Amino acid sequence: MKLGIVGAGKVGCACLLAAVTRRSAREIVLVNRTRKIAEAVVTDIRYGVPLGRNIDLIDGNYEQLKGAGVVIITSGINEKSGNAIDRNDTDGRLRLLDENAAIYRDIIPKVAEAARDAVLLVVTDPPDPLADLARLSVGGTRILSAGTFLDSLRFRVHLGKHFGVDPAYVEAQVLGEHGTSQVFLWSSAQVGGVPLDVLLRRRSEKLGEVRPFVEKAVRYANITIIEGNNASQYGIGIVAARVAEMVLGDERAAIPIGSFQKGFGVTLSLPSVVGRNGVVEVLEPELSENERQELEESAEQLRKALARATRMKFRFRGETYKSDASRRACYFRYG
Repeated sequence: MKLGIVGAGKVGCACLLAAVTRRSAREIVLVNRTRKIAEAVVTDIRYGVPLGRNIDLIDGNYEQLKGAGVVIITSGINEKSGNAIDRNDTDGRLRLLDENAAIYRDIIPKVAEAARDAVLLVVTDPPDPLADLARLSVGGTRILSAGTFLDSLRFRVHLGKHFGVDPAYVEAQVLGEHGTSQVFLWSSAQVGGVPLDVLLRRRSEKLGEVRPFVEKAVRYANITIIEGNNASQYGIGIVAARVAEMVLGDERAAIPIGSFQKGFGVTLSLPSVVGRNGVVEVLEPELSENERQELEESAEQLRKALARATRMKFRFRGETYKSDASRRACYFRYG
């Protein structure tokens, strides 16, 4: 079992640490534009490996991704660097798309060429349109967006906190975009198998009172974290490692995760069965009329973002380039 991680920034390092701690793979390769950084990170973490099952850690180049079953891609600017931390900005993470799309146009073909049989897991924000750009770039179908898996866990955590229950016993999902238009499935949420509306009635509470508080906490969790620690990294690191395990182990686990949905025309998150080839089946959830409308609105926001990204000129650090070669020169100049 071989796992690749591209990008040794804060999120990439969190993915690596989580994968090593969880023993997600027997061999893990970390690739970074500046090889020296990857070498330092791998060396640091390698000193803790003897405390668990042996793992081969490699700081490598793209060619060393050959044979990987999963490649997690984290390269790009984050929310703070890209000024995407305004709760009043409806674009949210989509504000990062232009710059990160330029980076993806450079690295995705290299990853796909080296790891021909791998499932690509896009973690870079915004992951949904970037997964679509990766799919269009290399013509692959085994491309996942980390999507709303983390958002769903955050939803469970905040519901667990409200009801005084271990989140492991809360069933609740967020679908659609990993971003401001995400859709909360209140109609099917349960605690210990008991529907939420039943629990709320017993507690003399109204959904309209609980919902705004919980949704705000989940929708802007990344910004809250960034305000205190400059980057949101550890939760997504654990989630990415867990998704890699599902693929490498052919677990056929059912989770909300992003993949291309032909009916919507874009990558977005729906409950899906994840195995060796990525998403092997999409499970159509029962939605209320309001939830169905919100999901369509979320898809429309993603369609607009993807349309803009596919027709844009190469932009990087606020400058426009007419060719990939000139943009790439800028990329290597600024990183």
